Amino acid sequence: MNNLYYSIPIIILSVAGYSFSYMCYKRQNFTIAVLLLMLCGIALQIYTASDFFLHTWDERYHALVAKNLIKHPLTPTLYDNPVLPYDFRNWTANHIWLHKQPLPLWTMAASMWAFGINEIALRLPSIILSATGIYFSFFIGNYFFNKKTGYLTSFLFSINGLIIELAAGRVATDHIDIFFLFFIQLAIVFSILFSENQKIAFNFITGACLGAAILSKYFQGFIIVPIWLLIVADSGKFKPKEILLQLTILLTTAIAIFLPWQIYIFHTFPAEAKWESSYNLRHITEVLEERTGPFYYYLDRIRINYGELIYLPLIWFIWKTIDNIQNKKNLAISIWILIPLVFFSAAKTKMQGYILFISPALFMITAEFFFMLEEDKKKYIGKWFINLLLFLLIALPVRYMIERVKPFNREERNPDWAVDLRKLKNEKINNGVLFNYDKPVEAMFYTDLTAYPHIPDKNTIEGLMADGYTILINDDGNLSDTIKTINGILIKKLSTH
Repeated sequence: MNNLYYSIPIIILSVAGYSFSYMCYKRQNFTIAVLLLMLCGIALQIYTASDFFLHTWDERYHALVAKNLIKHPLTPTLYDNPVLPYDFRNWTANHIWLHKQPLPLWTMAASMWAFGINEIALRLPSIILSATGIYFSFFIGNYFFNKKTGYLTSFLFSINGLIIELAAGRVATDHIDIFFLFFIQLAIVFSILFSENQKIAFNFITGACLGAAILSKYFQGFIIVPIWLLIVADSGKFKPKEILLQLTILLTTAIAIFLPWQIYIFHTFPAEAKWESSYNLRHITEVLEERTGPFYYYLDRIRINYGELIYLPLIWFIWKTIDNIQNKKNLAISIWILIPLVFFSAAKTKMQGYILFISPALFMITAEFFFMLEEDKKKYIGKWFINLLLFLLIALPVRYMIERVKPFNREERNPDWAVDLRKLKNEKINNGVLFNYDKPVEAMFYTDLTAYPHIPDKNTIEGLMADGYTILINDDGNLSDTIKTINGILIKKLSTH
């Protein structure tokens, strides 16, 4: 299936949808305008997610663990039936898999249980959550500024190439960071609703969202707390004692959501839980898996993920916040951006997805900066230059979206190796173990086999056969005569491209 066969209809649909959305925006019909942004965002995400194979980092691991969770939701496994010895500390080849928190994995498992074990069902939750985030961006932008800023915020969210790629599983941290972003946004939405309506139910939901964020990606979710405090304080509707009481309710609810799983895994899988807990902390003090960069790594990456001009609204907004530190809304946005930037810049292990959850705040300040320039450009002598800046503030993110979605690339989206594995699944081999296959995780997702990239010695193979296992060996053209002459094995020639 060539990429170009259905990219043109998506391009036409997206251009038409965004054009009609802009027309509705100009008529002040924000409801339809944002709805059209969501539909265009979904179209781009579905198009990008229609790679009919698992991506190498990290989607294949999340996919396999989610598939196994369908059978036993409280026992996350990578190798569901490890017939060979393994190191429980190696998260890419172990049995009990606690490398990530469970909520995104449970949701992906539920989707595949409902719609079948396939790539689209795997990615469907991320597509839905990121599309919903387009509306959340409008809601949050409208609260902090106005509907115009909210609209442009939601537009920038809908065309952000990194968010689209993560929802499609194409780049590392994939669905996990989409879930985390969603619950951060949802928590802020309900913080706003609570501050405006003073309904305690909204505060309970905010606490549940905080707990869900932690169940998606650990304790970075606590960024919600200072934002919540500033939103509630800015409303002027709560006395200090009431704020303290509601904060206690918020934190208690969050703890009730995320703590049971932590207790459960330390009780049920103590060795694995202890190791993963220490491994996560080591991200701060050590370079793990060669994921590193200079201290300015994230400041450098934001120009790629959000457009080269992102530094202009960022510097402008920080100056604006410092100039009027009493403005709690501006301070909340600055905290949303700066605390994660400083924290993750200081950490030794670095990946671009780690700060994805600050993206709505970056979109907001970009949108507000855009309208500030547009409204004040008459004051400047170089009006043409301001118009150029306005154009680039939109054009550069659009350019990066096109580069990441890749609608013009001639590439195969249903490769031979994935086709071969689906055919192998249909052969229904009982107790099968596949050796000498360089995509073992993918093989275990598409089939019911246990798979390894190497070939063990003859005695191990014969021992497994004596235990009732069916042994398959992939013929890569380099099989020894010793292996070929083992009675009872099946030799398959599987594509790896």
